[in-house]
Amino acid sequence: MTPRRDGGSRDSRGPVVRPYAVTSGRTKPSGAAIDMIAVVSAVRSASVTELDTGPESALGPEHFRVLEACRLPIAVADLAADLDLPIGVVRILIADLREHGLVNVRQPAMSGLADIAILKEVADALRKL
Repeated sequence: MTPRRDGGSRDSRGPVVRPYAVTSGRTKPSGAAIDMIAVVSAVRSASVTELDTGPESALGPEHFRVLEACRLPIAVADLAADLDLPIGVVRILIADLREHGLVNVRQPAMSGLADIAILKEVADALRKL
């Protein structure tokens, strides 16, 4: 990777775009929290040209990449890895798509392991090892 004079960098894939540029400076997703193991799936399959003319026209190219990648249900962490984007950025893009009604987000079910007594027992057992 060779640094450029304008502060950016270039690699074999082209110029690097900073995460805050992709999310318009936002650092947190809007609406309900999105867990990294939540499963995301597209609600409908629409072509990019359809979305460009509809109310979703405010969406950027990264939104379309996310929408394309989640035609089949996929975990948020897997989606971030597949798209080579930071998970925080992917969460924000998913929240945007969710606001437009383009994706469903299924949060993981609580397993009941948040009970403090169970966690203390596990910690004690680990200390004994």
